[in-house]
Amino acid sequence: MNAREEVLNRIRRALRDVPESERPEDVPVLRHYSLRGSPPAGSRKTVEWLAERMADYGAPVRLVTAETAAAAVAQALAARGAGSVVIPRGFPREWRAELAPERVLRDDPRLPVNELDLVDGVVTTVAIAIADTGTLVLDGGPGQGRRALTLVPDYHLCVVRAEQVLAGVPEALARLDPMRPLTFVSGPSATSDIELDRVEGVHGPRTLEALVVI
Repeated sequence: MNAREEVLNRIRRALRDVPESERPEDVPVLRHYSLRGSPPAGSRKTVEWLAERMADYGAPVRLVTAETAAAAVAQALAARGAGSVVIPRGFPREWRAELAPERVLRDDPRLPVNELDLVDGVVTTVAIAIADTGTLVLDGGPGQGRRALTLVPDYHLCVVRAEQVLAGVPEALARLDPMRPLTFVSGPSATSDIELDRVEGVHGPRTLEALVVI
């Protein structure tokens, strides 16, 4: 017996008492144990936890207020020297109020990939953020756009509402819709070759930043 057959036999033995008509969704898996002691969503502790984790990845986070969010977006883009940015449909109007209209590109109709490659950056919202892993999750909802918008441009600025920041992965998965096109972003794009030479920007933006509106 080889290793594959042994593994399959163990699985069959473990499933012997499961009726053939039973489906996985028929038996809920309780995961309340994993939520014990987690700080509440949107709390100062949770937001600071996210900022700490993202900083470890080289993705700075700034805390801003609703009144200063628009100025913070404009300042972040100015610091990057971003002359043109894509902002997806549904991005809150009040957060882009200080951007010159001629700098903002729309993705409707969809911009070709070669044009996206020439854009200085993209500004989006998120579906949720996970503090424990320093992860931003996009699902193509309002203000997030299609996946190509956050993969092709070299700079990605995310604006996150404090209440979207969850402590851990279990809370996040409970809130996300698995039928949506989910993208989990933990820091800027980075990869290493066989000699462990780190290269950034190969599979996505070279620079990732976030503003959390508290």
